[in-house]
Amino acid sequence: VAIAAASGIGPLVELARSGTSVAKEKAAGALWNLAFNADNKVAIAAAGGIGPLVELARSGTSAATEQAAGALWKLAIDADNQVAIAAAGGIGPLVELVRRGNSVAKKNASGAIGDLAVNDDNEVAIVAAGGIGPLVELARSGTS
Repeated sequence: VAIAAASGIGPLVELARSGTSVAKEKAAGALWNLAFNADNKVAIAAAGGIGPLVELARSGTSAATEQAAGALWKLAIDADNQVAIAAAGGIGPLVELVRRGNSVAKKNASGAIGDLAVNDDNEVAIVAAGGIGPLVELARSGTS
């Protein structure tokens, strides 16, 4: 809450968007931690944080994909963010992480997909993105 009160979310979003690869990883991790707070979930979305997190989930380093998927997981608890994540193209990259990510990315992405699936439109989009097979395989074999 103190970081948000000090206007720290905007600079973190900017780092996640255009920082170095290490800065992007760290910013995504910080946003993930901040997203545990309900007010921060709203503030991160309002600051434009969903798009950069989706992009990191799609094409970031291994560590950045873990952090971004974790942040999206926490953000996806909020109903408005569920819609925003889907609108930002977040379902496909999360499905891909469940399919091919490392064990942490798989866990975080599957958690995000679970929360996104509360929304009926997202449920249809998850199926359309080919998400059922990778989720079943993950349930069968675990994250390794």
